[in-house]
Amino acid sequence: MEETAKELEATNFLEKIIEDDLANGRVPDGKIITRFPPEPNGYLHIGHIKSICINFGLAQKYGGTCHLRLDDTNPAKEDVEYIDSIKRDIKWLGFDWGKHEYYASDYYGQLYDIAVKLIREGKAYVDSLTPEQMKEYRGSLTEPGRNSPDRDRSIDENLRLFEEMRNGVYPEGKYLLRAKLDMASPNINMRDPALYRIKYETHPRTGDKWCIYPMYDFTHPISDAIENITHSFCTLEFEDHRPAYDWATSIDGIEHAPHQYEFARLNISYFVMSKRKLLQLVKLGIVDGWDDPRMPTISGIRRRGYSPESMKDFVGRVGVAKVESVVDYSLLEFCVREDLNKRARRVMVVLDPIKLVIDNYPADKTEMIEADNNPEDPSAGKRLIPFSKELYIEREDFAIDPPKGYHRLYVGNEIRLKHAYYVTASGYETDSEGNVTVVHCNYDPESRGGTTLDGRKVKGTSHWVSVKDAVSAEIRQYDKLFASDNPGAATGNYLDDLNPDSLTVLNGAKLEPSLLSAKPGEYLQFMRSGYYMADSHDSKEGHPVFNRTVTLKDSWDKMKQKMGLK
Repeated sequence: MEETAKELEATNFLEKIIEDDLANGRVPDGKIITRFPPEPNGYLHIGHIKSICINFGLAQKYGGTCHLRLDDTNPAKEDVEYIDSIKRDIKWLGFDWGKHEYYASDYYGQLYDIAVKLIREGKAYVDSLTPEQMKEYRGSLTEPGRNSPDRDRSIDENLRLFEEMRNGVYPEGKYLLRAKLDMASPNINMRDPALYRIKYETHPRTGDKWCIYPMYDFTHPISDAIENITHSFCTLEFEDHRPAYDWATSIDGIEHAPHQYEFARLNISYFVMSKRKLLQLVKLGIVDGWDDPRMPTISGIRRRGYSPESMKDFVGRVGVAKVESVVDYSLLEFCVREDLNKRARRVMVVLDPIKLVIDNYPADKTEMIEADNNPEDPSAGKRLIPFSKELYIEREDFAIDPPKGYHRLYVGNEIRLKHAYYVTASGYETDSEGNVTVVHCNYDPESRGGTTLDGRKVKGTSHWVSVKDAVSAEIRQYDKLFASDNPGAATGNYLDDLNPDSLTVLNGAKLEPSLLSAKPGEYLQFMRSGYYMADSHDSKEGHPVFNRTVTLKDSWDKMKQKMGLK
């Protein structure tokens, strides 16, 4: 009994609603049916992941089904490209709608018949007010609206005008079909809402069959009713639309009336997640398309290297609430690191190389060093890395005048080369400007694998790449697209807060040879640098391009700051 109580206490308020409905027989046949209903007018973003997980996740938990329905009511902004991307993103997250793929346009005939029925019953009318007049007549939050002069048209005239609207007699904007509700309602959405408008656009699915299209607030609830949705879950911005939802699902002849429940949407600091703003970023060329790795779109984070598991963990940690809040970007990065730490293959990449010459190592010798692919996952196996007299190490791993607490190479100091030998720096070479170009050292032949005969230990470890076996690749160091945690808050224009350092391209890095075969979808950790993935667009066989997914967080960052290194 105590265990059951704890389980109930752990459920969120949406789960409690479902459990209560099931327990009290309010679900037809005891079968939960939810739906994820995106508008195909752009790519899905991280905020949609929460809704996807809620709708598909709750259906799974309670043995029900979740429909995918594309609410395609505005052909001017919709495209097959968006439809395909939505389906791809949902499947990437691990969810499948099976045979339950629907479109609001599937119901255009039924919606039209319902509209005609409303006109016949005197519950809808054709209105000729201009947008400016509509705004004036609508009133405000503190003042009631006024009836349109067209509100008292005869039923026969309304039927004739609506049929002529459908037949393409009138230009766009000439008429609207409106519901005859209550212009004095305290909820503006109930002040004779528009049901149909004229729009001469080719629809992605219906082509030019229609030149009038139903409005979203009319289409969406009726589509839910047609599909026998039991629980309509949506974000809080639709809370004021709930009376319109309830009105639409209560129209005479509609046999099933779903209920709408709202939850707080996912807001993350440093992000903008308005489709309008994201589209503007694409059109202005600020980003390289909807799937640019700096974009918060699901396509963008997939290309950047986020895993679906990390995203589901993230929305799970955020939880389901009724009050809007902003989640710190650091939690998102934490979840990404936590997941990739378990699955990413460790590889050696030197981003800013200088040469390390082991003076007492045979010049003609190359040996293969065994390395763990992932110490967190023994099943990941091992690989062999070539080791030779001349290596590349990071420039930051040698200091002429080391600061206090520096444990990397400096003359006289001994460190461990990862998976290989102990080496002691003996000297260095510089160019005409005093920049170190070559570090000289000697190695202990008895320290292979990082252990010594006398059992001595060292504090510093450096990764490396053999000079004669190194390969090159373009590496894209991605950071936040915006420099402000609330883009646009200070000036009113979110573009003012673009981060000029959101992308840095490195072309001089040296990589271990195994990375020539790296493919998009393989999670990688560049030792001491961060997590990376081969770019899905620009990588070619034998010529990979790597995107940084997220940096590593460790004490070495503080040391680099002391040294004035980036």
